[in-house]
Amino acid sequence: MILKTPSTWHMALFMLIMLPTMTGYMAWEARAVEVTVLSIDGAPEGIIYITDPHVRASNIDHVQEVIREVNRLNPSLVLIGGDFVTGKEEDFASQEVWSSLNAPAYAVLGNHDYRVGIDGPTGIERTLATSTSTVVAAGAYDTSALNDGSADTAFADDLTAALEENGVHVLRNEFVRIPIGDEEIVIVGIDDGWAGMANPPEVPATDAFTVYLIHEPSCRADWDADLILAGHTHGGQFLFPVVKQLNDFGVIELAGMFDSDGRTPTYISRGVCSASFAGVDLRFNCRPEIVLINPTEEQLQTIGGSA
Repeated sequence: MILKTPSTWHMALFMLIMLPTMTGYMAWEARAVEVTVLSIDGAPEGIIYITDPHVRASNIDHVQEVIREVNRLNPSLVLIGGDFVTGKEEDFASQEVWSSLNAPAYAVLGNHDYRVGIDGPTGIERTLATSTSTVVAAGAYDTSALNDGSADTAFADDLTAALEENGVHVLRNEFVRIPIGDEEIVIVGIDDGWAGMANPPEVPATDAFTVYLIHEPSCRADWDADLILAGHTHGGQFLFPVVKQLNDFGVIELAGMFDSDGRTPTYISRGVCSASFAGVDLRFNCRPEIVLINPTEEQLQTIGGSA
């Protein structure tokens, strides 16, 4: 039997039929939030981490649903990894959504919050500049070369004020100590690296669990911390098999836990929202996530898990 190679016309027809189906699936996946459970030795129970909400009119119902799920889990603390906006806003009325959080919330800003690297060409430029013009060693940390005047600091300041008004405490190169039950956690918030604003504070030695928040994982250092939480990548957003394998082997860092070679454990979240295409959020093999650290028994029951 001789098999004929499909003609270009047949291939085009097949793609035309499949495209709406694939687009519909990817739009569904962009709203199908998972709860990812992390077991971290020494961390207080019940902490939730989310990142990259990019709140806008087209996804605010999704963000509200994420917040309802966070509240349903009754966390001890909520940490947010930046990119609250798209960078194209004229006001921050949509940030009122955070006032419905039922737990204390601490956050850092991301590159969109400074209007830096928010499109393809400038994003590539920032990626290259980070690898060639910055020093991300803990003892000599320096991202000042990225502070080239392009960051909209007034925009970031106004956004920070709006977030604070709605119950989100923004940490800009500072740290806080927070009691959680009988334990204490130190949260160190590093301002955005791509904006050239990252300037880690001096953190006194402590036995308390210490977590660093930074938006871009490429701007992190091997800080003296128990855990680093980052975002920015959206997990790759379209995690095709080859890309997933490269990520799983640590060749690239898009999503998950990275702690090889004795480096400070770093979790890069897939985020809760996505970059949009023609106003539609799309994902493939890369669902948005709420990260739950050391869940309580009640939280495990809520998500249908077990100890």
